[in-house]
Amino acid sequence: MNKIIIYQTSDNQTQINMKFDNETFWLTQQQIADLFQRDRTLITKHINNIFKTEELEEKVVCAKNAHTTQHGAIQRKTQTKQVEYYNLDAILSVSYRVN
Repeated sequence: MNKIIIYQTSDNQTQINMKFDNETFWLTQQQIADLFQRDRTLITKHINNIFKTEELEEKVVCAKNAHTTQHGAIQRKTQTKQVEYYNLDAILSVSYRVN
């Protein structure tokens, strides 16, 4: 059963909709960047290093989900995009790197 949990800072500056599935939280790279208030490219770098050093195994902590969005150039046309989600283990590993 998928649940959405909303995280919001006490100053209401950051709000993140977290996906809860298979007893763990899942966030996209952009959501992780928002959570730690860092640029997404820095999060990407940290995630790549986590996999490169084999701290975590990508196929265990990463799930790809298809999302349908409106096509940017063609009216009334949709497109499907693969979005990677990272589980709580990956989120915590990134948190150690961004302090």
